[in-house]
Amino acid sequence: MRALSVAGLLALGTASLAAQGVMVAPHAVFIDHRLRSGSVLLYNPGTEPVEVTISTMFGYPVTDSTGSIALRTVAAPDSTLPSALAWIQAFPRRLTVAPRERQTVRLLARPPIGLADGEYWLRLVIAAQAGRVPISGVADTTAIQVGLTLEVRTIIGVNYRKGPVTTGVALSNVRAQLVSDTLVTRSRLERRGNAAFIGMIRETLLDSTGAVRARTTRRSVSTSRWSRVSRRSLRRRACHAAGIGCATKWSPSARISIPRSC
Repeated sequence: MRALSVAGLLALGTASLAAQGVMVAPHAVFIDHRLRSGSVLLYNPGTEPVEVTISTMFGYPVTDSTGSIALRTVAAPDSTLPSALAWIQAFPRRLTVAPRERQTVRLLARPPIGLADGEYWLRLVIAAQAGRVPISGVADTTAIQVGLTLEVRTIIGVNYRKGPVTTGVALSNVRAQLVSDTLVTRSRLERRGNAAFIGMIRETLLDSTGAVRARTTRRSVSTSRWSRVSRRSLRRRACHAAGIGCATKWSPSARISIPRSC
């Protein structure tokens, strides 16, 4: 297993247009057991052809002791994981998208016989060779040419659903700790049901009179069958407004809401 952290900042002047790659729609694919197929549309908004490579991988989000989120990938998931990596294929695997044109990538599922009801998934990786960007500041010479060949990767989720699917999340072991100028809250999240959970976590900081002093929201929470730790921080201004650190009672409260689409 390995973890992929979200990173990347590239400053190449006007290179952003050249590195645009292809646009991908939709951002998530849901395949029903009755149809067993899906599709993804690729669009090249640029003026040059773009070479695209399609691949798949299995992974799920995890958190460390600080609450940072990373995508843990599993090269060869076994039967204990809700993976569709072995039986969902994408066609074609390599293609060239001409300027201002669209192409479709087909997804075909061949689930094993006796597959249990529930939700299974993989990640679709669209890698686009987004052109060559010259590097300035190099002495002009006919013998040497310097540049970067850029690759833009888009990763989307592909979920396969068979039979009735349910989901939910259990919140437990909520605790808070004042660290320097930050109030840190932690909680344990454990998924329920047989499908992935996507939802919202909202926290509210109250003072001793019950007045709201601060709020924080994480736009999306995704959990697999495993437990994870959720970590939140409220900075000095909110803590002082609530009287924390001044022997005043405080009360952090958490609320989880599940979007209707789940």
